[in-house]
Amino acid sequence: MRVTLDQDKCVGSGQCITAAPEVFDQRDDDGISFVVDPDPPATSIPEVEQAAAVCPALAIRLLG
Repeated sequence: MRVTLDQDKCVGSGQCITAAPEVFDQRDDDGISFVVDPDPPATSIPEVEQAAAVCPALAIRLLG
């Protein structure tokens, strides 16, 4: 699975980090999230799917 995050859509709510802290992080200056691990292990898939589901801006895409 490939994970992408559209930073232009991100509103900085941090829900993705709460759901999958090993895959997402936030910039200190403006709170916008970014992907730390774009190819997470299979064991992280449920958390990444949860992160995508709770993103208020629908900024997270899962490919593959």
